[in-house]
Amino acid sequence: MIDEWKTFLQKGGAEFDQGGVRHYGNLRRELSVAMTGNVFADLSHYALIAVRGEDAETFLQGQLTNDLTKVTARSSQLSGMCNPKGRLLASFRLLRYAECYYLCLPAELAAETIKRLRMYVLRARVTLEDASNAFVHLGLSGDQSEAVLRDFTGELPTEVGGVRATDNLVVVRVDGIYPSYEVFTDTERAMSLWDKLNVRSAPVGAEAWRLLDIQAGIPVIYPQTREAFIPQMINLQRVGGVSFKKGCYTGQEIVARMQYLGKLKRRMYRGRVAADSAPQPGDALYCAADATQSCGQLVSAAGHPDGDYAVLAVVQIERAEATDPSLHLGSAAGPALRLEPLPYSFAEE
Repeated sequence: MIDEWKTFLQKGGAEFDQGGVRHYGNLRRELSVAMTGNVFADLSHYALIAVRGEDAETFLQGQLTNDLTKVTARSSQLSGMCNPKGRLLASFRLLRYAECYYLCLPAELAAETIKRLRMYVLRARVTLEDASNAFVHLGLSGDQSEAVLRDFTGELPTEVGGVRATDNLVVVRVDGIYPSYEVFTDTERAMSLWDKLNVRSAPVGAEAWRLLDIQAGIPVIYPQTREAFIPQMINLQRVGGVSFKKGCYTGQEIVARMQYLGKLKRRMYRGRVAADSAPQPGDALYCAADATQSCGQLVSAAGHPDGDYAVLAVVQIERAEATDPSLHLGSAAGPALRLEPLPYSFAEE
């Protein structure tokens, strides 16, 4: 995190942990405000990987699940990177600015992702680096926050994934239960925008922002779930993160075979669980009918203002769609997990 920016946040009451801004003094209140709209957040717990060079587009096209040719100065996309067995190593938002591609992903995955990508560079004229300190990265959600951002920038992208970029200011429309945006800019402008947002919206920490992603059904790969899922298991194709027409990339054969010839046995669902301690990505799920074998795994989790936890979980479809799924966290006798509808359906699949 940029030192000047961190000092600014600390003066505003930010309390930090290893993952970034934890909260501003009252986590439960922040979770509640996030669910009703009009919040903004520092997103320094996400990293930016910069990919530059004459062969950058061709190189990334051979590694990512989505069609890189659709990423322009005005359009970003969700995407992923797989191992040869089609298992996701990372998921991220991909955007282009000033002739450079940026991958936005959890900070704890940045170094390993760069290392993995470099394995495939060979003779390609491409450079990769952690560019997390090139911008201050903000997120905002809610009608009032949107209005403040519009006054600040003059124009906003209208479609999810849309980008509005000017000199050292990039605004991306992202998925959300309310109008939501991510902003990349310099420290001075970030401070100015933060002060304007603080009049009509509330600052929140990383967990409240993660709760919004969960409510929107947006999956994120973390170190605990690296190589655990193929893209369809976490619904990446349902949120625009997979192209089945782009051609070859690492793991593509497995992903395509599942789409056209296989039968998906697990997919991601949204749920709630009342646990004594915070659930973590990768935690196992069990059903009462079989205490010996896991039937699912958590993708992400965040506190909920009602006092329990909101989660995204990959679960056996047969079990999740049974009349009584009887899902439990950690063991067959663990806390019950109740499923909730996602904001998108699988009817066309």
